[in-house]
Amino acid sequence: MPAEIYAPFEKFNFSNTKCFLTGDALQSEEEKIQVFPQWLMSLYNLEDQPFKLLDESIATYKDLKIPCSARVNDEFLEPLENEIAEAFSKGYEGVKALDELKLFQWTSKLLYGIIFNEIQSGIKMMHAQGEEFNISQAIIHKFSHLHLMLQSVNLPIQFEEFKPYSLFLFKVDNKPEEFGYRDEINTQTFALRIKDFGFVMCLQDNSANFGYHHKIYSQVKEDTLHPIQFEEFSGRVFYSNYLFNRLPEYNILPVGEDIYIEDMPLRGISSKPLFDEWQNKTYGQVLENFWKNWGFLLLEIIKNPEKPVSYLFDEAGNKISADTIALPR
Repeated sequence: MPAEIYAPFEKFNFSNTKCFLTGDALQSEEEKIQVFPQWLMSLYNLEDQPFKLLDESIATYKDLKIPCSARVNDEFLEPLENEIAEAFSKGYEGVKALDELKLFQWTSKLLYGIIFNEIQSGIKMMHAQGEEFNISQAIIHKFSHLHLMLQSVNLPIQFEEFKPYSLFLFKVDNKPEEFGYRDEINTQTFALRIKDFGFVMCLQDNSANFGYHHKIYSQVKEDTLHPIQFEEFSGRVFYSNYLFNRLPEYNILPVGEDIYIEDMPLRGISSKPLFDEWQNKTYGQVLENFWKNWGFLLLEIIKNPEKPVSYLFDEAGNKISADTIALPR
């Protein structure tokens, strides 16, 4: 008999009485785990750092928790955390050697944990105003598929000859104490830059962004990047995932005790390209945000609207070496 998939978005249950991953009833509302794992918060003293939610309220990193049964945590999530922590402790080489699916599961759990907190916060805010909490069907579609695929942690879920994500991993010349984190929950895009590495992941695009950026990635993926170069590449990916105009669909096929997930063709019945048209001005606005550490303004970035400023490639299209960049790390 196939394992049973938990679908919290069907009844929209985001209380603290059920395990976020399985829907199992909890012993108490105190049965919770941290969204950002303790080992990561301790490494970068994040516990009391501010974390801004979409409704403009401010939490701290340690405030972000999700209801989770002790059994699920002990059997599935703790072993995953331990494996990720061990890989991260070895830096770039450790992460490179890690099973990509494990990194996808870990990133999905973290991003879904933030989504869970955002939804709870939104429900409380709307109820306080005497209104029902509303969320678009497209967003529910994305979030429910993310939760489905996250259950590959605890259920025998097999991805049928496809990757539900795009992953870009780099070696980066970071400051030892730097914690570079960024997410965009609507497009489900995630970036983390710590130790001597950085990675960007699009969690629900069926590798479309990997194809979109494949040429550039293949040119620079073996290089050690200056942080501004990593942030530039991240900006490109965050923007392209915003331009990605498909909602991936899947067939779910129980076979024996396993559950197979098969992707439907992204092109579907639409004749539109997978990505909307790239606009350099909008990309420049994204880059201005990603380059805040270096104080760049939009007008500087798009001084030449046809060729926004780049620290990855010069005007002739040649790669720029990180050690020739005269900016602070």
